[in-house]
Amino acid sequence: MTLPQPIPHPTTTLADEITALGTRLAQVRTEIGRSIHGQEEIVELSLIALLAGGHALLVGVPGLGKSRLVETMAIVLGLASKRIQFTPDLMPGDILGSEVLEQGDDGRRSFRFLPGPVFCQLLMADEINRASPRTQSALLQAMQEGRVSVAGVEHALPRPFHVLATQNPIEQEGTYPLPEAQLDRFLLEIQVRYPTLAAERAMLIATTGAEETPPSQVMNEAELIAAQSLIRRLPVGETVISAILDLVRRGRPESSDDDLIKRHVAWGPGPRAAQALMLAGRARALLDGRLAPSLEDVKALAPAVLRHRMALNFTARAEGVTLDATIERLVGRIG
Repeated sequence: MTLPQPIPHPTTTLADEITALGTRLAQVRTEIGRSIHGQEEIVELSLIALLAGGHALLVGVPGLGKSRLVETMAIVLGLASKRIQFTPDLMPGDILGSEVLEQGDDGRRSFRFLPGPVFCQLLMADEINRASPRTQSALLQAMQEGRVSVAGVEHALPRPFHVLATQNPIEQEGTYPLPEAQLDRFLLEIQVRYPTLAAERAMLIATTGAEETPPSQVMNEAELIAAQSLIRRLPVGETVISAILDLVRRGRPESSDDDLIKRHVAWGPGPRAAQALMLAGRARALLDGRLAPSLEDVKALAPAVLRHRMALNFTARAEGVTLDATIERLVGRIG
């Protein structure tokens, strides 16, 4: 007896999926660029953080468009977003939510959970360092595990869930420095600097006219989750893996072969830094339409990955050594 033959199905290779997603992400960048002028690197790093499934800390003085960037990305990516203005009197319940006692028509009383603003897909934590450490720690479990605990009951957050937090590097009065444990939860620390003259001119004309065209949605949450899954399937060469491990381990004074690192670094990057470089490198390659990350991706992403995961000691500060110069020294030894 002849067995029935299976019906052939068209197969889609990994390269085809990468190409298709690269085309869609090019549309995303173009749409964001219609509202965010002259901040291509900031847009790229923010997209890398989301594609890699992580969170980002945006550091810059007020008025550089950080809030506008988050709002625009939420619209273009089709994500439900909320904003929290962090202040010294903000309480954990203001972020996570709380339980309220209600009485039904039958007279019975019961508790009902009221979700806080953290229950969204893209959370903007504005001036996160202005809240107390107790309130800052309320985000730790949410950022790491995608769920929160209120009154002993765990509540899952929507998927995807990302935090884009902002921080003012100048005005430090009345602020609370983020603890190292929370800083490590951020995949990238993105430095937001002043735009160029041409970018500021375009921004001035576009934002002061009679009418401003709002951004349009290009992707949705399901497509973003699929993209995050595809990111993890991108192959990584042994050369890149070795470069990531060498970079991270050389930044630790305990295992570094660089005498200046041993002399100037108080503590270096942990294993999360290597994981961040691996995922972010894949995301950067995908944004560029490449099938695998390269050493150039590691070099380009090292400052954003390492800046908040290292600290200099008193000797380095006394000798005028900066963290950026130290990271540049580490990057210079790649390849």
